[in-house]
Amino acid sequence: MNKTTIIIIDDHKMIREMWSNLFSRNEETEIVGESGEFDEALSLIEKRKPDIVLLDINLREASGLDAIPLIKSSSPSTRIIGVSMHSQPIIAEKMIKAGANGYVTKNSPYEEIFEAIKEVMNGKTYICAEIQNILSEKDNNNENRKPGLTDLTARELEIVNLIKQGLSSKEIGEHLKVSAKTVEVHRYNILKKLNLKNTAALVNFVKTEDPLF
Repeated sequence: MNKTTIIIIDDHKMIREMWSNLFSRNEETEIVGESGEFDEALSLIEKRKPDIVLLDINLREASGLDAIPLIKSSSPSTRIIGVSMHSQPIIAEKMIKAGANGYVTKNSPYEEIFEAIKEVMNGKTYICAEIQNILSEKDNNNENRKPGLTDLTARELEIVNLIKQGLSSKEIGEHLKVSAKTVEVHRYNILKKLNLKNTAALVNFVKTEDPLF
């Protein structure tokens, strides 16, 4: 039986090692590479042409969203499953629209990640139960809906996460390789979308809406 070959792309070494260990124990999967660096990951995928790439949305040099079209170009047969700590459906939607075949969160149990691999290998799109449940609740409460993190873009969510860590606009700009002025525009749009007055209110809002964010 041919094993499903997997490359893990995540900027946390511990997560890469944990998943490598888990999947190496499974008779149906084989880890053929792992990396936490954007350029190294792309080279590795181009060389190994894996069946599956488990792709974290938050990489040091760029967003996982930026990597999707590059992966598809260099290895068209490779299927991509987006992985993130974010449980906002908008992130899953953006990953799928960008070309990913599935999306799971880091709260997803190993069994569900393996199920996602089997589903996308069979040509299906897989969205984890956590996101599906949020979408169901969103539909049920849509009439009384208030602004939330799902209204933000992937880039805005990245910036919110960095704001929560206490970074200034200048530091965020350096991290994302954009100008401080661009970050300020994003901050203004974030506050406007969420109907918040300032950064303190934003941080408090994030903690209240999603403590794990």
